[in-house]
Amino acid sequence: MNIFHDISELHRDENTFITLGTFDGVHLGHQKIIKRLVEKTKKAGGRNFLVTFDPHPRNVISGNSDFRILSTPEEKAVVLKKLGIMNMLVINFTKEFSQNSAEDFFKKYIIDSIGIREIIIGYDHRFGKGRGGDKTTLMEMGRQYGFGVETVDAFSLNGEIISSTKIRKALAEGDIKTAGSFLGRNYEFSGLVVEGDKRGRDLGFPTANIKLNDETKLLPALGIYVVEVFVGDKNYFGLLSIGKRPTFYDSGNIIPEVFIYDFNNDIYGKQVMVSIIERLRGEEKFSSPGELIAQMIVDKKNGFEVIRNLEPVKKNRENIS
Repeated sequence: MNIFHDISELHRDENTFITLGTFDGVHLGHQKIIKRLVEKTKKAGGRNFLVTFDPHPRNVISGNSDFRILSTPEEKAVVLKKLGIMNMLVINFTKEFSQNSAEDFFKKYIIDSIGIREIIIGYDHRFGKGRGGDKTTLMEMGRQYGFGVETVDAFSLNGEIISSTKIRKALAEGDIKTAGSFLGRNYEFSGLVVEGDKRGRDLGFPTANIKLNDETKLLPALGIYVVEVFVGDKNYFGLLSIGKRPTFYDSGNIIPEVFIYDFNNDIYGKQVMVSIIERLRGEEKFSSPGELIAQMIVDKKNGFEVIRNLEPVKKNRENIS
């Protein structure tokens, strides 16, 4: 997949099928749009383009520093490539850019720079200054410039329409199962292994502290999770703690740290990707280190049972004794 960050890098081709949006999480609703895009591209023998934005428009327009994203551009790219996206344009979303009207944006970035045969969008898609552009805007421009417009209906699961907002809510509540079912895959995050206070090692459960690659990435609710950890081309299973370590500290930053089953390698300074499988429990404050160790032993056993009961594909990747 080709990834572009500036329209000066593009060449125009009118036999191009386009979709446009933030696509945060690339959930099943997004995937329905993308699959339709890829299907039409193949049938016409053309190319496709997905146009998206970074940072997330809500971070820029609202100025809300607490807003968290479901997927970074790099994470989006991995999923989109698997789905058949050929080209992705990542537009730097700034306050200045947000003042472009829907028509001006579409003509400059899509019609004049990429070229377009047809655009496929979600049923509720809006774009441009004040989110003033919609299906009607696109159909009027389509008649003027000679391209087609197709809208894709919402994707529902068990009678509920999937959205990025609902996935954020599920993660905030620690409901990993619902988030995963809406995404169509486990929720994941990536980061750099950094040195911590080595307290886990002293307790007999050495952990790898992870510094997120993107500070705006959403972490699930505080607690203990069963995870799969990818280091380079190898994968391992383990337990993820997301918390403030209240047994030892009265306050502090939220730290993600991973205990990996039967693992003694030095991975400081290495990139890891963590795929969250299941939540075991919420974060708790214990009266003593001994009480915490006792609970960690229980967590380790419970996590092991979750891993043993995974579907065959995952069990084939199991590398714990």
